[in-house]
Amino acid sequence: MTIMKHCHSPFSLIAFAAGWLCASSAGKGAEAPFRVERKVVLTSQPGSYFTQSRAALIPGTPPRMLITTQETEPEGAHGYRDVYQVESPDGGLTWGAVKTVDSLRRTAQADGYEVVMGDAWPQWHAQSRKLLVTGKTFNFRGGLTEDRNRERVSYAVYDPAGGGWSGLKLMEMPTTDHAGKPILQPNAGCNQPVYLPDGDVLLPVRYGRKAGSQNYTTIVTRCSFDGTNLVYKSHGSELGLPDGRGLYEPSLAFYKGWYYLTMRADRSAYVSRSKDGLVFEEPVREWTFDDGKVLGSYSTQQHWVTHADGLYLVYTRKGADNDHIFRHRAPLFIAKVDGGNLRVLRDTEQVLFPAEGADLGNFGVVEVSPEETWVITSESPGKKQAQNRVLVARLLWRSANSGAGQQGR
Repeated sequence: MTIMKHCHSPFSLIAFAAGWLCASSAGKGAEAPFRVERKVVLTSQPGSYFTQSRAALIPGTPPRMLITTQETEPEGAHGYRDVYQVESPDGGLTWGAVKTVDSLRRTAQADGYEVVMGDAWPQWHAQSRKLLVTGKTFNFRGGLTEDRNRERVSYAVYDPAGGGWSGLKLMEMPTTDHAGKPILQPNAGCNQPVYLPDGDVLLPVRYGRKAGSQNYTTIVTRCSFDGTNLVYKSHGSELGLPDGRGLYEPSLAFYKGWYYLTMRADRSAYVSRSKDGLVFEEPVREWTFDDGKVLGSYSTQQHWVTHADGLYLVYTRKGADNDHIFRHRAPLFIAKVDGGNLRVLRDTEQVLFPAEGADLGNFGVVEVSPEETWVITSESPGKKQAQNRVLVARLLWRSANSGAGQQGR
């Protein structure tokens, strides 16, 4: 892996030279509440690809930034290999070497399966002063064939005070839901959680209700975390759709007294809200712009950015001269959300990452400070790509007021 240099010209146009990517201002110029600075953090070796790259802030003076990413095979959708980390000791100014997380390597089991954690979302847990990473398990029969029936909610813990990484851990779930249906294949892959002031975690989870079916139901679980173990306590509304794969890859945010939940579906994307983070308004609503037209995001995830300036959705969509890109997963957009009407404000939409051939649909968000938020993504491997890049868009806020943050009530 090659560590990439930074560009220190935040208002220059996007350009490539000597292995670095320059930055650009946000599309709305002076009207925007932030400007965007884009950086390449690292690139893979030829024939090797990174995926599901996300970042977390480890507080300190200066703060440390840690990115988790995962190697994937160039062919197929879920050829996930080992988990890696790359760390910055100075808040993202410089980066160290990419290292394998030895305790999270893809590992052969006694029953003939190979298992690895994937779709990981790292986030700092202030009460325990640990980094909690939530996700799912990938299970390969004979090391070759993915078996979705064995998916579980997985997590791992990183102790920055010298304790290193835990191994792969599994969160136990109830066997049945409120409706008496079985909870099958539960996972929290790619799901944005909210950490509560008392240390509890609101973790979105999706699961199946029928063996052999990939129609999923979405819930938000409330869990305790003591720095070592993540323990299910309860869950609320059970949200679904009868067609396709239902509702899945849910992500949660807290903003000005409300919890907002965005969900992936095969033909569109959906949203709901809640006062307690567990019981959500039903029926769920299809994401639309404020002019009533459907947003056009489908079969991929969306995530949230919260700030004093507003609640924002990060997403991909159709209708952006991107029919040539897999599932229209580029450009990656950001826009402000009307939390009362649960609509995206079209006039606020900006491009975070332009379409350059590769899809950018798997990404993460981290609040670095009241002045800065990161959106981080990996280019998905394409048939003509020899390698891929991990990219960061730094949102540099013009207002330094604190946002609603990742903490709930």
